[in-house]
Amino acid sequence: MKRFLRILVLALTLGPALTLAGEPVNINTADAAALEQLKGIGPAKAKAIVDYRKQHGPFASPADLAKVPGIGEKTVAQLGSQITVGARNATK
Repeated sequence: MKRFLRILVLALTLGPALTLAGEPVNINTADAAALEQLKGIGPAKAKAIVDYRKQHGPFASPADLAKVPGIGEKTVAQLGSQITVGARNATK
C-alpha cells in the first residue's frame, strides 16, 4: 500500500510536466497559468500574451507571438514545437 501511494504521488507530481512535454500549448486558448509552464515565459509575459490576445484576437501562427510586447523572435524560436495556435480549419 505504501508503495502504491508513493507511485500515485509521483504520478500526480510528474503528470502535468509529462503532458506538457508531449502536447504543445495552444497560445490561443491557454490561460496565464498554462503559459507560465513554457520555458522563458513567466507571470508578466503570460499576462502580456493573454492581454494581447484579448485586444487583438487569436494568433494566426506561433510566430505571431513575437508581436506581444516583451516577447521577441528569439523566445518564439526557443519555444519551437512547444506552442501551437490549434488545428487549422479545413473548411473556410
